[in-house]
Amino acid sequence: RELPRLVALPDCSVQWGWLLILPALFCYVVGRSQQIWLFELGAFIPLLAGITLLHKGWAGLRVLSFPLFFMLFIIPLPGFFVDALTNGLKQNISAIAENTLYALGYPVARSGVTLTVGQYQLLVADACSGINSLFSLFALGLFYLYLQNYASKLRNLLLLLAIAPVAILANIIRVMVLVLVTYYFGDEAGQGFVHSLAGMLLFIVALTTLLIFDVLLGLLFVREK
Repeated sequence: RELPRLVALPDCSVQWGWLLILPALFCYVVGRSQQIWLFELGAFIPLLAGITLLHKGWAGLRVLSFPLFFMLFIIPLPGFFVDALTNGLKQNISAIAENTLYALGYPVARSGVTLTVGQYQLLVADACSGINSLFSLFALGLFYLYLQNYASKLRNLLLLLAIAPVAILANIIRVMVLVLVTYYFGDEAGQGFVHSLAGMLLFIVALTTLLIFDVLLGLLFVREK
């Protein structure tokens, strides 16, 4: 999308680009040889930024600012950060699912992140914590805002703030659906095809909810093109 703007810029070499390229190449070699994905994948961003500076200068870097920023989503987060965030989300999602189903009259009990319903026990695993859908929704949400190019900063901010609660709510519903499927149809049904299908469908529901929220915001904000 930004390629025509980039090509139209006059050639302008900024030698500061080497200060990005050389460390990026070093990080890539270290990351590739030592299998450190954070270095290997992260090196591409300063590398491309440095090449852009060498050919199109600071104006070219401004044109490619969003594509370069969007590439941050290819970098895996540190394990300790993911573990800390995942454990907290699993605890909260398990507790909310338990309280909701118990209030609806189902025989549900919880011990940590393990839910007991009837004769079955279900472990709320890392995949059900919402981390994957949270990151995916953030990536898609940012890309959606970039394509829409809303003039209202408040509208953009509200959409970004809505991503996290929508993703968490979708995963709470996912856990509740799996508990109910297991309760009514047995453990094999809850852990089989329905388990994978629930994840895919609820991600679609979360993304659709975000789009509906944007439509509602459109009633309050005037879009300028």
